[in-house]
Amino acid sequence: MRTPGHDFELAAGFLLAEGLVSRREEIRRIAYCTDPDEPQQYNIVNVELNTAILPELAPLERHFFTTSACGVCGKAGLENLRRRYAPLDTSWKVSSRVIAQLPHRLYAQQTLFAQTGGLHAAALFDREGRLLALREDVGRHNALDKLLGWALLENRLPLSEQIVLVSGRASYELAQKTLAAGAPVLCAISAPSSLAVELARAFNLTLIGFLRGSFNVYSGAERLRLEAPAQT
Repeated sequence: MRTPGHDFELAAGFLLAEGLVSRREEIRRIAYCTDPDEPQQYNIVNVELNTAILPELAPLERHFFTTSACGVCGKAGLENLRRRYAPLDTSWKVSSRVIAQLPHRLYAQQTLFAQTGGLHAAALFDREGRLLALREDVGRHNALDKLLGWALLENRLPLSEQIVLVSGRASYELAQKTLAAGAPVLCAISAPSSLAVELARAFNLTLIGFLRGSFNVYSGAERLRLEAPAQT
């Protein structure tokens, strides 16, 4: 289930999050299924890779991250991630004042949410709080996959100096996707799950929840440069 639009980004971001690709050059072609006899015409996306050898698929045997709203086996998931990713660098800093302003900038650009009141959003900001990209979808995992797929296809990975903001909760799956893209900061408007906090602490990911002017920091507080809120 998805909101149509940015479908190639959705496919690319999903493959990135699952560890099947890590660079734009690994993807040869993305195309819709256009077979007129296929009932799911334009709802199927075919991705051709620039390799004759598929990546190791055994670690993915449990479940794809995109198939459930919340919940995978935390211990098994973390062990798989430790084999795929190193802890993130902690030298990058961002102002707490910038973090506090991000929800307002997100809401101002959520055009589909303004029309429907029912879509999730994922946005990418630089350290000055400038919006770089935003994607919306009925599924929160899809919204982040679309955002990360955009970054992959635009050759912007890793997102080592960017901030990811999601409109709902910060689940384990969303934290894992953020880690796959190399982003050091994940912010959520609502609460994080305990597994998301565990993952963030294991990989030096700054995890911020309840971002509504003020916010809670669950991991990676060393990346925050504390500043007084802007005067209004």
